[in-house]
Amino acid sequence: MTTRRHFLQMATLSAAATGLGSKVRASGKKTAAKAADLQIGIAGYTFLKFSVDQSIAMMKRTGVMTLSIKDFHLPLDSSSETVNAVLEKFRSNGITIYAAGVIYMKTREEVDRAFDYAKKLGIGMIVGVPNPDLLPYTEQKVRANNIRVAIHNHGPEDKLYPSPADVYDKISQMDPRVGLCLDIGHSLRAGTDPVKAITDYGPRIFDLHIKDLASAAKDAKAIELGRGVMNIPGVVKALNEIGYAGKCSIEHEMDMTDPLPGIAEAAGYFRGVLKTINA
Repeated sequence: MTTRRHFLQMATLSAAATGLGSKVRASGKKTAAKAADLQIGIAGYTFLKFSVDQSIAMMKRTGVMTLSIKDFHLPLDSSSETVNAVLEKFRSNGITIYAAGVIYMKTREEVDRAFDYAKKLGIGMIVGVPNPDLLPYTEQKVRANNIRVAIHNHGPEDKLYPSPADVYDKISQMDPRVGLCLDIGHSLRAGTDPVKAITDYGPRIFDLHIKDLASAAKDAKAIELGRGVMNIPGVVKALNEIGYAGKCSIEHEMDMTDPLPGIAEAAGYFRGVLKTINA
């Protein structure tokens, strides 16, 4: 795994080599294409214990302005008036709602409700967990509404979709608008290297939940991004290689009662990785 210390050492070496890199380019030799900029977002579960107003304030302080909204901020059965009021509150503060979820779907009625909710929000993607027997019906709804579904893997405790492979194996022959929300932390705990998962399942990865872990064990605890074992530079490089166009959403689960420091550190570290790799 690439550690935070190793990455910072490499960043220093990269900065020192900038002059040499410009000389190579000037000589006409082929250089690698510049990495695409990846957009940072927030996975709404991060704000489990906070109101809409408190969540907005934290997002503005960290400069992360895209959100996958969770239903504790906007219940699935909300009226159109409530939806519009909450959306306007985010919009007026410069925040874009790009997805909703994670939404669990155990019946056809719950699948219908999730798609109705997405239509009310005016979004094009649901981050969801439909029961496997409901995947054919979910695919029908995707086709009827042109709303993508990104199925979230939840780690070794999850009986439905522990790893990215458990999602991909069930959807690989479905409509290409049925894909994955790759949670890199849960992926690692389930024994799958997230870098390999990105390479293997690239076209089907619609969303990314980014986090770090203290170890790669099944019961590993969350830690600030960049302080643990997660190979974030490798993740970024793999995303660039597949031409990933989705969000990289911070899901901070280390201290749910005080997430602001962790969000700020995660956003700063991730931006630093992007800047170094894009140099």
